[in-house]
Amino acid sequence: MEAAASALNKSGSGGSERSSSDEKGLFEYFGWVYHLGVNSIGHEYCHLRFLFIRGKNVFMYKRDPHDNPGIKPIRQGVVGPTLMVEELGRRKVNNGDVYVLRFYNRLDEAKKGEIACATAGEARGWIEAFDHAKQQAEYELSKGGSARDKLNMEAEINLEGHRPRVRRYARGLRKLIRIGQGPETLLRQSSKLAVRPDAFEGDSGDALEAHKWKCVLTTAGIRIFEDVSDRKNGKGVLAKSVGVIDATADTVFEVILNTDQRQRYEWDILMCDLELVESYDGHYDVVYGTYDPKYLSRWHSKQDFVFSRQWFRGQDGAYTILQFPAIHKKKPQRSGYRRAKINPSAWEIRNLNTPMGLNSPRCLVTHTLEVDSSSWHQWKKSQCSKFERTVPYALLSQVAGLKEYITANPILHQEYATTIVHPKSSDGSISSGEYEDEVQDEFYDAIAAESSSSDEESDDDDDKNYEKGPRVKLKNVSWAITTLALKRTAAPVLSEELDPHVTPVTINPSDLHGSLHEGKDDNDTNCWTSPSGKGFMIRGKNYLKDNSKVVGGDPLLRLIAVDWFTVEQSVDKIALHPRCLVQSEAGKKLPFILVINLQVPAKPNYSLVLYFAADRPVNKDSLLAKFVNGSDAFRDSRFKLIPSIVEGYWMVKRAVGTKACLLGKAVTCKYFRQDNFLEIDVDIGSSSVARGVIGLVLGYVTNIVVDLAILIEAKEEEELPEYILGTVRLNRLKPETAVPLEV
Repeated sequence: MEAAASALNKSGSGGSERSSSDEKGLFEYFGWVYHLGVNSIGHEYCHLRFLFIRGKNVFMYKRDPHDNPGIKPIRQGVVGPTLMVEELGRRKVNNGDVYVLRFYNRLDEAKKGEIACATAGEARGWIEAFDHAKQQAEYELSKGGSARDKLNMEAEINLEGHRPRVRRYARGLRKLIRIGQGPETLLRQSSKLAVRPDAFEGDSGDALEAHKWKCVLTTAGIRIFEDVSDRKNGKGVLAKSVGVIDATADTVFEVILNTDQRQRYEWDILMCDLELVESYDGHYDVVYGTYDPKYLSRWHSKQDFVFSRQWFRGQDGAYTILQFPAIHKKKPQRSGYRRAKINPSAWEIRNLNTPMGLNSPRCLVTHTLEVDSSSWHQWKKSQCSKFERTVPYALLSQVAGLKEYITANPILHQEYATTIVHPKSSDGSISSGEYEDEVQDEFYDAIAAESSSSDEESDDDDDKNYEKGPRVKLKNVSWAITTLALKRTAAPVLSEELDPHVTPVTINPSDLHGSLHEGKDDNDTNCWTSPSGKGFMIRGKNYLKDNSKVVGGDPLLRLIAVDWFTVEQSVDKIALHPRCLVQSEAGKKLPFILVINLQVPAKPNYSLVLYFAADRPVNKDSLLAKFVNGSDAFRDSRFKLIPSIVEGYWMVKRAVGTKACLLGKAVTCKYFRQDNFLEIDVDIGSSSVARGVIGLVLGYVTNIVVDLAILIEAKEEEELPEYILGTVRLNRLKPETAVPLEV
């Protein structure tokens, strides 16, 4: 693989904000990334590039334009509503771990490209930046712009316009000789700018959990809890250790995943001799390890173990790492060792709000694990010191080790922490004319791998003036972000979301049927019911001032039926199928139906179709009407789901979580508006993270009860408080009972 050329020293970069008579401000985001792709002869490349987003425009440079005024971008384009960004997770590139983002157009996935970041925090920052760019494009289109602006937007939607390329065969031939000689990794100075205090929220979830945690021990600056609820969440007792660490969640996440022996020797008394066996999909790997139990017990034979790790990051920046005992054909039991089974456990890492006047970040770290009930109760009864020499205690104590290790190594903050800075005035190094006059191509075409045969392949010639250095560790990319002024919308009044001047129709459940039956009581299985909204926390009236959330009320729409289908391939526009409830005589008489088609990737594939009905037409001036009749970009930014595993294995609960999720930002959603219905096709398989979570859920689906709440997210003060559109409870579904749907 061809490497990004030489060791470069980059200083921290700052944000800028420009104003004009008709705009309060333009969103800007910029920094260094790795551009990944395959050139015209099939060789992979990894180039260091400076990426700059301003408004809806994207520019890619070989050098920082702030330090090199007048430099021209090698790639440029616009971001439109059809752009999708998928997080592919960790990948080995040039002997270093990076976090890869994939760009594609949801109308044409052949147009795609990839960039990589040094840390998971930077990857999250770029995802949010491209999301802001999409919002900016939608805002400009909605407020009405010049004919030229609208033409650019139409060109993006129609996927028109490829950047012309000039093939330089002589230079390309000279570069071919260098391929495979080994990469030089990149050195960049960490920014010294402080983290913005209000960048993150510290709330834990949006659904009420059934756990009842009681503190049973405090030691080394951490608290150890036991779940004393009556619910059975596994085969043993649930225990967790909780501690506050003076670092960002990104930093702690990187330290936990790092398998470097020298580093783990400083904080982990159990899992310090680790070897990465195999990685899958960027969010899952298998690790082999050994340990000498003489530090824990009298048993002196050495032990080895294999466990899997699955991780994902929520839209609020919180990380979850699930660890399961595993087996792997590449790592049989080592001779002279006893194979140990590591307790199933889960890490949760969440940023905390920083008090005013303090610049140091903090995060809450929770490590939950399942402990054999007899051993746990025996330890509690006698309070003997034997528990402190067990594997479960060593696992619980990992939080304390992390806390002390990170405190003693402030350099970790510079290596892993992502930097957010306040806007500053522009130095004018990039002219506004460049942004206004040179953008013609859509960004997907601009970064597609097929374009790499021209400007990308001249990398050595342009970088030859930089000094080459030794191989060093990948470090932080500095970046900047400023706020985006969005157009306000009218306030929704819950009593007027549906037309108050129309007499409600009577919805007769006996006329409306789905393939999955409605449950009679809590003991019924393979069924659905519609719970109240009291199990969910939603944004209150003063949310924008104090982040306060309130218990949800009754849903606005009524769940009338659920279909549980098996399909060979994912089916869009399922409401048009003759077997669909919407096409029945009773369905056609309803004023409005919201159809949620959850496309579940599996073998076979499934479609779980939810039908929510209104007894009156939608009020044309309501927030619901703006969602139903709005653009896809607006729907993506507002369509929210809150999950909650009411009953089931605790590891599944940790995987699913209880945080609200903007589905349009997490997976590909397609919207179909016709007649008296709106259909939302949710492609769960479009995200590698979602595929991993749903795969875990399907393994336990016959033993879990899951609640889902559907909302339209309120973002303006006039839209608060939020309300719940609809709810569903799915009780111990049986995959084999799904009905085949022929298309």
